Amino acid sequence: MTHPSPLVSYRDASIAYGREAPALTGVSFEVGEGDAVALLGPNGAGKSTLLQSLLGLLPTTGMAEVLGATPGARASDVGYLPQSTHIDPDFPVSLRQVVMMGRYRRMGLFRWPSAADREVVRGSIETVGLTELANTTFGELSGGQRQRGLLARALATEPKLILLDEPFNGLDRANRDALIATLLRLRETGVGIVVSTHDLELAHEVCSHVLLLNGRQIAGGPISDALTDVALAAAFSGTSADTEAHGGAHGTLCAPGGEDAEEHERARV
Repeated sequence: MTHPSPLVSYRDASIAYGREAPALTGVSFEVGEGDAVALLGPNGAGKSTLLQSLLGLLPTTGMAEVLGATPGARASDVGYLPQSTHIDPDFPVSLRQVVMMGRYRRMGLFRWPSAADREVVRGSIETVGLTELANTTFGELSGGQRQRGLLARALATEPKLILLDEPFNGLDRANRDALIATLLRLRETGVGIVVSTHDLELAHEVCSHVLLLNGRQIAGGPISDALTDVALAAAFSGTSADTEAHGGAHGTLCAPGGEDAEEHERARV
């Protein structure tokens, strides 16, 4: 029996900003169809850096493939929801039109949308649960509804893989639950997901796998195996998991303090 090729395959990859020293090293993981991988770690750990690498926007050494090609080579098959996207709330554009903007990545800027394109846009809005608001001016939507609308825009390319950078920041419970339900439905259709988050509850609810990062990969694998107290402590202190397991504190990259300490405590809840 043959198994499908992974959507993402990284082996001992390092990622740098230009000619600077690598910002993230030792990254090895795969994303299969329907998998969801949570990226966990303190601020500056490399979560957004890894997402930028997957998009082909940062130099990456080692083995790195996305959809069987060099990262960035199949950009139209990868959806992306960044931490912040500025759309002027006073600009008179509807939710439907915002989502259609995402479809132009697939159809090209100068082609008039076909009936099939409009159907994809309709389905993307339906997937995120905003059908009744499709004709509402984008600026009139709540912050959580806008976030879900931007996810619909990413889905309008019909991606095989979707990347999300802290998508749950600032969402109320209703929009958070709606976004979780959307991601679970996407997994059922075979879409792969990589999501950067500080929310351990979210990781358990949505994701099948986890990567713990702090300048390098601390631990990774199925969430039930990799997300241990030892690995969490290592990720948020900067030591290796082996060192933490043996009670040592050598090789610390950054000790939890201030905001990182708060994130550490949140991750252990």
